[in-house]
Amino acid sequence: MKALIQRVSQASVSVAGEQISAIGPGMLVLLAVEATDTPASLSKLVHKVAHYRLFGDSNSKMNLNVQQIAGAVLVVSQFTLAADTQNGLRPSFTPAADPAMAEQYYLQFNQQLAGLGIMVQRGRFGADMQVSLTNDGPVTFLLTS
Repeated sequence: MKALIQRVSQASVSVAGEQISAIGPGMLVLLAVEATDTPASLSKLVHKVAHYRLFGDSNSKMNLNVQQIAGAVLVVSQFTLAADTQNGLRPSFTPAADPAMAEQYYLQFNQQLAGLGIMVQRGRFGADMQVSLTNDGPVTFLLTS
């Protein structure tokens, strides 16, 4: 699994011109599920996302996680992050999980994050979404499990 995480002051998702979710300060997570992922890799990535320290403390050091700032997380499925881009000029999506597995893992990822007491909003799996955000910093990290 891959999660591209961005520290945001706000983020939202719209589908067909209608806003379906939004958060204030927190984290936008673009999530890719790969065919080789397992329940263990899912749990490992949930832990990393929940505890990753990308928010500033009183000394402006990145020492706080999303829970410690009482922030929210907006999770958007993005299978294109699973692409193999090593060869040629067109991505190969062979590493990506099939849609049924990807949706199941996406939903479980959201449930596990929420189970940690984090306020979770989400996109719509498989939809053509418009994602709006204000990247705070900018701060962006690619996490893998």
